[in-house]
Amino acid sequence: MEDEKSPKINGSSTRKRRSTRRRRDEPVLSFEGVKPLTYDLNPVEILRSEDIETIHKASMRLLSETGMLLIDHPPALENLKANGVKVEGEMAWIDEDTLMHFVNMAPRTFTQLARNPLNNLTVGGNQIIFAPVYGPAFAFDLDKGRRPATLEDFHNFAKLTYMTPELHHAGGVLVEPNDVDLGERHLDMLLAHITLNDKAYMGNVIHPDNARDTVTMSEIIFGAEAIRENPAALSIVSISSPMRMDERMLSALEVYAEAKQAMILAPFIIVGAMSPSTIAASIAQQNAESLFAIAYAQMLNPGTPCIQGPFLPNVDMKTGAPAFGSPESNLALYACAQMARHYGLPFRSGGNYTASRVPDGQAGYESAGTVWPTVQACTNFILHAAGWQEGGLTSGYEKFILDIETLGALTKFSKGLDLSEEEFAWDAYEEAGPGNHFLGTAHTMRHYKDAFFQPKVFHTDSYEKWKDEGSTDAGQRANFVWKEMLNSYEPPALDEAIAEELDAFVTQRRQEIRDGKARSDWVASKSSS
Repeated sequence: MEDEKSPKINGSSTRKRRSTRRRRDEPVLSFEGVKPLTYDLNPVEILRSEDIETIHKASMRLLSETGMLLIDHPPALENLKANGVKVEGEMAWIDEDTLMHFVNMAPRTFTQLARNPLNNLTVGGNQIIFAPVYGPAFAFDLDKGRRPATLEDFHNFAKLTYMTPELHHAGGVLVEPNDVDLGERHLDMLLAHITLNDKAYMGNVIHPDNARDTVTMSEIIFGAEAIRENPAALSIVSISSPMRMDERMLSALEVYAEAKQAMILAPFIIVGAMSPSTIAASIAQQNAESLFAIAYAQMLNPGTPCIQGPFLPNVDMKTGAPAFGSPESNLALYACAQMARHYGLPFRSGGNYTASRVPDGQAGYESAGTVWPTVQACTNFILHAAGWQEGGLTSGYEKFILDIETLGALTKFSKGLDLSEEEFAWDAYEEAGPGNHFLGTAHTMRHYKDAFFQPKVFHTDSYEKWKDEGSTDAGQRANFVWKEMLNSYEPPALDEAIAEELDAFVTQRRQEIRDGKARSDWVASKSSS
């Protein structure tokens, strides 16, 4: 029996958009498709050609001499051995020629499908995609404070993501819905992504059957053949650094590679804890770990879309906690992005990171200290772009809105300078003349709406006006914004036949999980079309 907490997808309200009148100050949602950033500036590059070669050689040495530990998953060891990798016990060593032969099979760019074709995404090149926070167990807002996250919180963040033009991707585990059993919550999360949003989404990796469910639900939407031409799911496969992969991630990788679904191969490194306390060693290590996983995916299915995707904050040596926005982690980010471009791989890293427990000044400074270098490095896929709080333990509602404000500024920044004739405003000089202001010139009237970034939450009016409007701080205004957004939410349209088949599949899988039965095959009706 279907869990009553899951989104209803059979009602007409899910398949229809209602037209409503909105106040001028309410968020306006455009259905013209997402518009990822095209980075028109030169990315910041800190490595010389000889530096790139030095890091590459160090990575190759790690893989050929130190090796990778593959825990509790003999099939991976057999697959690697069959492709020329030296294997002893649970250890694997790969030489440079073998590694690069397979890494070079990964595409430089790929297209991820979205339920709304206008929201399809090109991943790689000079495209930058923003996606929301991933994985927190807690939710926070100024009214209720910090608490275990629920399915309602997941639905709320899915709706907010859908309504936010600055977020190009639906993301994955927006929060962990702790009020749903662990064995079946992936079904509720995927269903929410599909029904409450129509942007591209992420898959689940906690168990190989969860990955198979992701593939099946994607086949229901797009068809089996279509998702093997262009992936529908993008999933994050974590590497448990140092130099180790476990059975859960290896098996999920295998499922997604077999179906040719996209993956972020993500070394999880707190520099100084899961890697040595030197940036050079940490860069070489993440490079080695991610290249190994990418090569393995290509052994299984050549051409599988892969993203090199490290997480690289450094440890605070006083507390042992991760430190965000540090100069060391930013240098590592620039270098890792440059290494990915060297290999012709899409790159993921960074985000709006903070260790702060609340959306305060610390949160703002730490997040800005990370996300600006992330964009300046031309990072192709930026997970955790909105909502990250408390070192990733918490999804913050107000933090989500404040992060969106920063993403808006970065969207403007990424376009660089326009040096066209119109931008030099010769007619404005003629009209105003020396010694006069430009506020009323025809040139100003043509450009006043888009000349500068216009914040939606940050307050730029006079002190008197700010006081008259309640003397609110940015967090209080963000609190108002997310509530207004949820009040005005309307779901995107969903084909009735797809809705019904998703219902049937989820009902079947939920019952199998509750009964402890093996997963049965499901042939999506669209797969034969």
